[in-house]
Amino acid sequence: MTYCVGMLLDAGMVFLSDSRTNAGVDHISTFRKTFVFEQSGERVLVLMTSGNLAVTQAMVSMLKSRLNAGDDIESLYNVPDMFAAARHVGDTLRAVHQRDAEGLAAFSIEFNASIILGGQIKGEPPRLFTVYAAGNFIEATTETTYFQIGESKYGKPIIDRTITRKTAMDDAVKCALISMDSTIKSNLSVGLPLDLVCVHTDQYTVALHQSIDASNPYFAALRQRWGDSLRHAFDELPKPDWLTGV
Repeated sequence: MTYCVGMLLDAGMVFLSDSRTNAGVDHISTFRKTFVFEQSGERVLVLMTSGNLAVTQAMVSMLKSRLNAGDDIESLYNVPDMFAAARHVGDTLRAVHQRDAEGLAAFSIEFNASIILGGQIKGEPPRLFTVYAAGNFIEATTETTYFQIGESKYGKPIIDRTITRKTAMDDAVKCALISMDSTIKSNLSVGLPLDLVCVHTDQYTVALHQSIDASNPYFAALRQRWGDSLRHAFDELPKPDWLTGV
């Protein structure tokens, strides 16, 4: 299992993923799930993956192999806009399905993959997509501030209560990290280290790409203060007056 979240703000975009994979409690490994495709000053795209690791690794390898294959070969470096980029990722995922799905089914293994793709190509605003295993995709609208893939339920409430398009980048990073902490706290299959990527609107380059592990002082302090604040807020809430004597 994994957890990834991508946020689309007026100020830019925030992407956060964990790096834990597991095939049972006795086989837990670390694999990066965030990939950056950048041509500084012209385009920057961030891709995060969830699902069957063999499927998503094959897809990313195919995407990378096309980057320098020439202008006559479609790639994330020459697609004209982010819609075309999402379609290219979906087509690549379909190519993996065409090659591997039958073989996986023969061993009762599900073809499972979910992708978050976001970024900005010069000439258009930042855009954010979720790509499904079938290669189809949806795009964030004005009312949509984020997409999640993987183990999303534990980290969703804090985002719903906090994030809007007008949220500042530093507050969005803080919220994403709290969302991740809530997920780590409730699901052992999600864990450190984390990959954090920030992209500012109209900069066409990565502003920050940071790995966060257990020794990161800010994340450690944030986790402690958030837990303490929740307990304090809970203690301050009034007791139900209709439970008197229970």
